[in-house]
Amino acid sequence: MRFVTVSGPPSAGKTAVILRTIDALSERGLRVGVVKFDCLLTDDDTLYASRGVPVRKGLSGALCPDHYFISNIEACVDWGRQEQLDLLISESAGLCNRCSPHIKDICAVCVIDNLSGIGTPKKIGPMLKGADIVVITKGDIVSQAEREVFAARVRQVNPKAVIMHVNGITGQGAFELSTLVAQASDIASLKGKSLRFSMPSALCSYCLGETRIGEEHQVGNVRKIDLNDKGRNNE
Repeated sequence: MRFVTVSGPPSAGKTAVILRTIDALSERGLRVGVVKFDCLLTDDDTLYASRGVPVRKGLSGALCPDHYFISNIEACVDWGRQEQLDLLISESAGLCNRCSPHIKDICAVCVIDNLSGIGTPKKIGPMLKGADIVVITKGDIVSQAEREVFAARVRQVNPKAVIMHVNGITGQGAFELSTLVAQASDIASLKGKSLRFSMPSALCSYCLGETRIGEEHQVGNVRKIDLNDKGRNNE
């Protein structure tokens, strides 16, 4: 079974792109399933199910959805093999630009849209920088010049990725994406694999349920902003 991770910012069009890509993969005779990860609520699983796509969803609740993802993805791959899928796609929650549910030696796709702003590619972390394929959506809403500039910004951030435009509504570009996805490597298990980049780390009082504001309630991994730094990033 082949396995592909799909990540991207909120409302970038991940689900629409995946559905169109599955249509193209199905025409090739491939049986494709999806595991959808989200935080509190998602109805995307019903969209997949309505198209006859085997699907499971996981809601992280109060946990970081990407930490939840990496704690459960091995079992999800095992489920995909039990379902005798040819290809399994995981769709991330799309909540944190710093997180990245990409795994070494596993095909990684990042979906980003033209409407997010010209500076957005530089604001997104490992899920864009570490992707093998970057899909840019909503190109029909902006001009050709804007599409080219945005794609150039993406290229600056990730010069090694395959960059392509896909329309989640019409399906334009989905066949080309399906061709790349279909070339993903077969895997027997994720056991022994590792993330391409470490997840954000924190263990503070708020992680453990604290709600009160004030330094006296802040313990553990706490980072403070430097207000004397006159606008520079606190890095």
